[in-house]
Amino acid sequence: MNGFVDSAKVVSQDSSLEGIFKRILSQIPENMDLLEAQQTIAAAVNALSAADRLALRERFESFLIHMREKEASDIEMGGVTANSHIWFRIQGKKMARAELGIWPIGNTDIIAHSLLSEKQRERLFKRRAVDFSYTMQRPQGLWRWRATLYFDLGHLALNMRAIAGQIYPYAQLGFHSAISRAFSLRYEKQGLILITGITGSGKSTTLDSIIDANNRSVDGHIVIIGDPIEYIHNSRLCIIRHREVGRDVNSFKDGAVQALRQDPDIIVVGEMRDPDTIMTCLEIVDTGHKVFSTLHTGCAVETIDRIIAECPGEEQERVRNRLADVLHVIISQKLLPGINGRLIMAKEVLLVTTPVRAAIRNRNVQEIYQMISENNRQGMITLEQDLVRLVTERLVDEKVALDYANNKRRFQELLGN
Repeated sequence: MNGFVDSAKVVSQDSSLEGIFKRILSQIPENMDLLEAQQTIAAAVNALSAADRLALRERFESFLIHMREKEASDIEMGGVTANSHIWFRIQGKKMARAELGIWPIGNTDIIAHSLLSEKQRERLFKRRAVDFSYTMQRPQGLWRWRATLYFDLGHLALNMRAIAGQIYPYAQLGFHSAISRAFSLRYEKQGLILITGITGSGKSTTLDSIIDANNRSVDGHIVIIGDPIEYIHNSRLCIIRHREVGRDVNSFKDGAVQALRQDPDIIVVGEMRDPDTIMTCLEIVDTGHKVFSTLHTGCAVETIDRIIAECPGEEQERVRNRLADVLHVIISQKLLPGINGRLIMAKEVLLVTTPVRAAIRNRNVQEIYQMISENNRQGMITLEQDLVRLVTERLVDEKVALDYANNKRRFQELLGN
C-alpha cells in the first residue's frame, strides 16, 4: 500500500477538486514506487490546465487566509503522520484544525506540487527538499510566507511560516544604547553581528527590525541574501537589495562574495550554515564591512564554539583569532509563552569587549558567561538574568522561565530559591 489509492477514494468537500484528485491519482498503481509516484504526480500537475492549477492554489490559499485570521505562525500539511489534517501553530502550540476538513496524503501531494515552479520541482527531486517564499496579494497588502517542502516517508510534507507584514518596532526590542550603537552603521562601520536561537525563536524578526532601524537613520546600501527572502524592505535612506538563494544567487557564499562588488555598507547573510560561508563572512568583515548573520545556537558561548568547530582543524586557530578581531555582538534569543498568553522574547546579549576578545584568543570561552553577567552597564545580560527580569515584572511564570533557562541552577540562584 502506498497510500495513493485510499486518497483517490476520499470524496473532497470541493467537487471541482475531486475530479482533479481522482484523475491524477488514478494514474498511480498500488504497487508503484513512491518516488516514481511523486514524479508521476509532478508531471500530471505540470500538465493541468491553468484553471485547474488555479483551483488547487485557491483552495490552498483558503488555508492561508484562515491561518492569518487565527494569527497562526505556521501551517503544516501532508505526510503520513499529519493524519490527513491541516495543522497550525498558534502562540507556540501546534494543533490539528478539524474545521479545515480531511486531506489525505495523495491530495496534499498534488496540492504541494501545484505550489512549485518547474525549477523548484527539480530542486525538490534532486535534494529531497526545497525552500521557497510564497506571496499572496490581499486588500491589506502583500502577505508572505517562508516555506519548506520535503519528503516524509515517500510523501510530501509542507511547513510554511508567516512573515510579518510589518516590522516589529526596534525600540520595543529593549536593547541597551551601547548595543544599539554597535548595530548602527552611523556609529560602527564594520564588524560581525550574530542573531542566534533555535528555529522559531524570532531571529528574522529581530534582524529585520535592526535593518529597518538602519534604513531609517543612515544613508547606505544594504544587501540581503536569504534562503528564502522573507520580509521585503522598502528603500528609505538606504537602498536595499534582496537576493534569494536558488533564484538570484546560487549560495550564501556566492551572494556574499558578489556583494563586495556591489558597493555595500551592510551585508546580511541569512544563515552561516557551513564552513565556506563562515570563512567568507569573516573575510568580508576584514575588508571593512558590517555583516549581520544568524546561527542555530542557544547562547553566546555555544555560538563561538560552534563557529570554530565548524571549520577544518587546520583552520581553527586562524578562525579563532579572526573571530576575536571582528566579532562585535551576539544576541541569543528565545520566545516563551507569557502570562498574557502571547509569546515574549528573552535574550542573552554579548558585547565583545577587550577582555572577551582575549578570552576567545586564549581558548577561555567558558569565562565569557561570567563576563556577560558582570557587565550589565555595558548592555550585556545573560539569558538567566533576562528571565528573572521577566518573572519579576510578572510577564512570565516562574516555572515557564525555568524550563527555558540554559543554566537552571543559576536562574534559581538569581531568583533567590
